[in-house]
Amino acid sequence: MTEIAAVLHALGDPVRLEMVGRLADRGEPQPCGALYDDIAKSTASYHFRLLREAGLIEQYAEGGRTLNLLARAEADRRAPGVLESVLAARSARAARTDGGQ
Repeated sequence: MTEIAAVLHALGDPVRLEMVGRLADRGEPQPCGALYDDIAKSTASYHFRLLREAGLIEQYAEGGRTLNLLARAEADRRAPGVLESVLAARSARAARTDGGQ
């Protein structure tokens, strides 16, 4: 799989898109549990692995927990403009949804 295909595949799943979106929204490293709802820990681990392999997130240990950081530079190197475009579309969709209520 090419690098751009891996990025698109990773961002094409709603769970992974939500994880990346939460990292982008919060703008700072987040613990794993803050990035997903209602999925098993083993399923979350699978999604984190795909995001790491696609170059979208970095993970590191701190104080006995794993923190996640959005890897914007690496994502842009692998698929220029894709991450920012997807995040912008996500924000626009959320604004339309919030504005309609």
